[in-house]
Amino acid sequence: MENFNLIGRKIADFKLPAYHDGKFIEVSNETIKGSWAVFMFYPADFTFVCPTELADLGHVYPQFKEIGCKVFSVSTDSEFVHKAWADATDTIRNLPYPMISDKTGKFADSFGILIHDAWQALRGTFVIDPNGIIKAYEVHDLGIGRDADELLRKVEAAQFVEKHGDQVCPAKWRPGSKTLTPGIDLVGKL
Repeated sequence: MENFNLIGRKIADFKLPAYHDGKFIEVSNETIKGSWAVFMFYPADFTFVCPTELADLGHVYPQFKEIGCKVFSVSTDSEFVHKAWADATDTIRNLPYPMISDKTGKFADSFGILIHDAWQALRGTFVIDPNGIIKAYEVHDLGIGRDADELLRKVEAAQFVEKHGDQVCPAKWRPGSKTLTPGIDLVGKL
């Protein structure tokens, strides 16, 4: 079986249209160069679970911004459909981050999450480091929503490990909590 692990892989080059703050913009590798970034793929605009996830991410967005992490939602809908959804729904209108249009599906496919028959993305979330390397990801089935607080914790842990390479973050670690320094003295003691 082919190895589908994405950890440590550099993300594909991309240049995609997006809708943000009442404007059409372009998002590319250059947009995230040198920054931490999160791409949260979702199946489609004007659906049910998707707006709850996008709103949850919007509520936590200030904390992502505070730690220097850019946030993007992504679907295979066009940037025009993103605008129409924002025009129709207060929840989407007030999102503080760009909504990327991956209408060709190439970006989702590069992460292995494009459902070709439906031309929709699975609920995939990807944490990217400042060098464009995938540090964490999770993929959910269409009916299972995600938790933005847990995503924030994962980004914070990835940033901590990047900065303190000799330490690792245990389960439920939060900034300021105790970390672990791997070594033989810990074997069998935890």
